[in-house]
Amino acid sequence: MVAVVVLPISARAAITDELAISERSMGADDAPVTLIEYSSMTCPHCATFHDDTLPKLKKAFIDTGKVRYIFRDFPLESRAMAAAMTARCVDPQRYFGFVDLIYKDQQDWSKSSDPMKALQTRAQLAGLSENDFASCLDNRTLFEAIQNRAQSGEAEFGIESTPTLLSMARNLAAQCRSRSSRK
Repeated sequence: MVAVVVLPISARAAITDELAISERSMGADDAPVTLIEYSSMTCPHCATFHDDTLPKLKKAFIDTGKVRYIFRDFPLESRAMAAAMTARCVDPQRYFGFVDLIYKDQQDWSKSSDPMKALQTRAQLAGLSENDFASCLDNRTLFEAIQNRAQSGEAEFGIESTPTLLSMARNLAAQCRSRSSRK
């Protein structure tokens, strides 16, 4: 079920507040539509969206400049928070690849007898050492930034479940007026 509402750094380096809360997005910043997804990395419906629907949206709309996609963590429990934190500690160039891996392997790592060890194994594939992984999960600034962003989603948009998608269009009427005045 999908709810729709219209409207290289390593973990060894200090994660600044700016990096911890920075938007993770794909697509052109000036795309006419922005699609914001609130997602929990242990949510089965979120995994289905990421595995089946997002690749089609990416090909048809994000890669063509029609949509800017923003991913926002909305962890529903501790394993999801650990995965969200880990994703933010991998090299930003590898962020979406790591998120894809987490969703693709969701049932394996999140349901394993030792989910943190399984998550660490995937983090190593993304370039985090064992120490980087541990430092990442101990980073209070990062934890609070993810938690605050989720709480902001609740307060601002009424986010209660995942995945929730928000579609925001730029003022297209103003763009049309601007274009017609140039003729």
